Amino acid sequence: MNLAGRQQVRRLFAKQGVLRSRELESRGVSRVDLARCVEEGVLIRVGRGLYATADHSASENHSLVQVAKRVPNAVFCLLTALRFHELTTQSPHEVWISLAEDARKPSLDYPKLRVARFSKAALAVGVEQHRVEGVTIRVYSAAKTVADCFKYRNKVGIDVAVEALRDFTRKHRGGANELARHARICRVARVMQPYLDAIG
Repeated sequence: MNLAGRQQVRRLFAKQGVLRSRELESRGVSRVDLARCVEEGVLIRVGRGLYATADHSASENHSLVQVAKRVPNAVFCLLTALRFHELTTQSPHEVWISLAEDARKPSLDYPKLRVARFSKAALAVGVEQHRVEGVTIRVYSAAKTVADCFKYRNKVGIDVAVEALRDFTRKHRGGANELARHARICRVARVMQPYLDAIG
């Protein structure tokens, strides 16, 4: 690949840290050019069909970047969102995502996914956008995640939900109203109240 081609590739990655091969193709980088960039050390393969520049440094949330690129409609939830917001000591082996009840489950070889089905109303509320490695990821807010953990306590465990609630009240002292709003939306206000009383 000539110098102009390499510069074009670097410009593409300056805006987004990780790109899919199909995104590169749609921007004029052929499969042959892509293979040559990898061979010459300009790019590295960071996941199936995902590429970054050779000097790209992966963050602790790199698995979220991989999922966001390959499952763009997913929102990170429950244990993964708790970890992202530093509201748990848990270190999940799977990446938890929420999808609509009728959405097809994506098939990824890596990372392993755990899918939670949310109603359309629950799916849309409390979504935040964050930039990680130059890629926009969607994750539920800390308050929404705590409420979700109580709603899905049979999946994550009540101990995890209570730990998240305790950490949230300590880290987000002004977040009581937002937490109460999401508890009402998730219909877990009564379930959460005794734990809030005990913490308070």
